[in-house]
Formats: sequence, C-alpha cells, structure tokens
Amino acid sequence: MIDRIGGIIWDWNGTLLNDIDLCVQTINGMLQKRNLQRLSVDKYREVFSFPVKDYYQKIGFDFIAEPFEIPALEFIDSYNGSVKNCKLHESTLTLLNYFQSVGIRQFILSAMKQDALDQCLEQQNISHYFEHVSGLDNHYAASKLENGQQLIAELNLNANELVLIGDTVHDFEVATELGCQCVLIANGHQSRQILESTGALVIDELMQLIG
Repeated sequence: MIDRIGGIIWDWNGTLLNDIDLCVQTINGMLQKRNLQRLSVDKYREVFSFPVKDYYQKIGFDFIAEPFEIPALEFIDSYNGSVKNCKLHESTLTLLNYFQSVGIRQFILSAMKQDALDQCLEQQNISHYFEHVSGLDNHYAASKLENGQQLIAELNLNANELVLIGDTVHDFEVATELGCQCVLIANGHQSRQILESTGALVIDELMQLIG
C-alpha cells in the first residue's frame, strides 16, 4: 500500500497510541463538572476537531464564563496523569519494526506538547524507531503545520516521498499543505465518514498499511 515511500510521518495520539477511551473519560469528567451533556465514544468521534478550542465550544463550553485556557489545562493535567496506562494500537510494534527493517525513515508529528510526547514514547519504549519527534511548544493543540514544514526543511526531506499517517481531518490538511501523501485510520479520534469526506485513503487498522 505504501511501497516506494522513503519516509513515514506518524501522528501519535489516536494513530499509534490508543488513547480514545482516556480522552472521552477525561472530557466527560469536565462536562459533568459543568452540568453539560456527556459524550459517547461515537459522539466524540463525530464532534472532535482541530483547533480543539472550536471542539470545546461545540460541546458546550462557555468561554465567556471561563477562558479557554482553564478547561484546556484541566484536560491536560488529567490526561497526563493517566496516559501512561494507555496502550499502543494493535500491530504498532509489528509495523514500526517492519518499516525500520526495509529502510523507511520514520518521524512523529504531533499536536501533543513536546515534553509530554517524549515522555510517552519513553514509557512505551519506542523512541528508537523515530529519526525525529516533533511536538508543540504549548498545551493548546492548534496546528502541526509549522512543525511539519520545519521537519521537512531541517532534514532536507522530499515531500513527494513521504506519507503522513494520521486519524483526523487535520492530518489530511497538514499532509496536503506539506505536499505529502496521506493515509487516515478510522479507529482514532474521528469517524470513518468524516475522514472519507477528505477524499484521502481511509483504512480501518494499521496492518492494512502492508497488506
């Protein structure tokens, strides 16, 4: 499926790390605290989007009553306290080993804060698979585009030989701006229907990448 590709830019949350249940549990605790309607996993996948500030407003947060930074940091504090309990998606290690064995370079481009991202990779013992790991410099998960541009420029990569693998429309938008190919996985943070609206190739699980 991704033959003749020189490098893979992986998204992290939802793509390699299976953190969906944790995200739904965390946001539901915040919604309950504010007497707002809680989300099922399916509903979460329908409403989640980037930038996350827009998604928060969509599910009922009132930024006149409280600034966005308050729930944003509340989510991160709770999430970071439990993310060590999340597991990788099934077949993640098999794929990382496979692509490493056939000489395909691997990178991570994430909307997670850099220090938290580095810690997650260490906890999962997979840092050694990635030539470069790029996270954001704040907790507010706005966009990964600038870091993607920097990644390609600093490592002198050919965008035409890269595929970005993610689980959100934002991943597709970033791939398009970077000039990369894109594959989206429908077991992450957004539904298959939403992902298919991009026109990108959508698969159900990681192992479909090799066959």
